[in-house]
Amino acid sequence: MFRITKEFSFSASHQLIGLPEDHQCARLHGHNYVVVIELASAELNVHGFVRDYGELKPLKEYIDDTFDHRHLNDVMDDDLVTAEKLARHFYEWCSVMWPEVTAVRVSETPKTWAEYRP
Repeated sequence: MFRITKEFSFSASHQLIGLPEDHQCARLHGHNYVVVIELASAELNVHGFVRDYGELKPLKEYIDDTFDHRHLNDVMDDDLVTAEKLARHFYEWCSVMWPEVTAVRVSETPKTWAEYRP
């Protein structure tokens, strides 16, 4: 199995409504998010790729236009926008365009990652 990944980033705010008031994530705050898309295939295409990285440009445009420097609670219409939910959202968006997508990982900090892999 061949696997490739590509990393994207954006900055945004969110607030996890419903957590105890003293929980740091209950306050309005922001992150420099990192999104990693993983694609896999048992076979390579005629050019020797799982998929040309350039074909993933629509994801960058989607992230830049929809998520970058936005308030994620408004973008996702959700009081609990977590890295886990973002990973699933990006997976579902990507899998429609690229059937080779196997997972999406989202980081809020350099030491924390959430992954959605059905």
